[in-house]
Amino acid sequence: MRRLIYSMTVSLDGFIAGPDGTIDWSVPDEELFRFHTERVRETGVQLCGRRLYEAMLYWENAQETSLPEEHVEFAQLWKALPKVVFSRTLESVVGNARLATDGVGEEVARLKAQPGKDIAVGGAGLARACIEVGLIDEWRLFVSPVLLGGGTAYVPPLNELVNLELVETRTFGARVVYLRYRPVSNDL
Repeated sequence: MRRLIYSMTVSLDGFIAGPDGTIDWSVPDEELFRFHTERVRETGVQLCGRRLYEAMLYWENAQETSLPEEHVEFAQLWKALPKVVFSRTLESVVGNARLATDGVGEEVARLKAQPGKDIAVGGAGLARACIEVGLIDEWRLFVSPVLLGGGTAYVPPLNELVNLELVETRTFGARVVYLRYRPVSNDL
């Protein structure tokens, strides 16, 4: 069965966007960008909320501009990657994307049952819906050494404890630490 992976860059104090919604503090360096490209290569479907979908529209046409080779590669991978967009306001999407027709639980259950590579979810609102119904199979955090003091939290307030086990760490240069977790039984 496919796994649902929640992956975002997060500030040291737990936010994926600052109080004003900015994410300019989280721009990856070359090494981290290559790592993200490999993660996209390993992904079978990307789940997006409206904001993430709109932010990533840049990559739909990026290879047509004069970008570094590694950015062109990312753009090609992103453009080919199937995307399911959850939105109450969008009426259409472009490229290899479709609007979700069912609720998060139903869409994710159907996708998990299909053969293929893992499913990624990004964006706080959509991830929150997945967290609330226990759909996340793996948590991937790219911890950036910055304190934002507020903003959009990586994890919403939870009603119950979620025990996780650390399965991988990696340090990128002197700036970002990658942490990969999987849930374990709450009976601990």
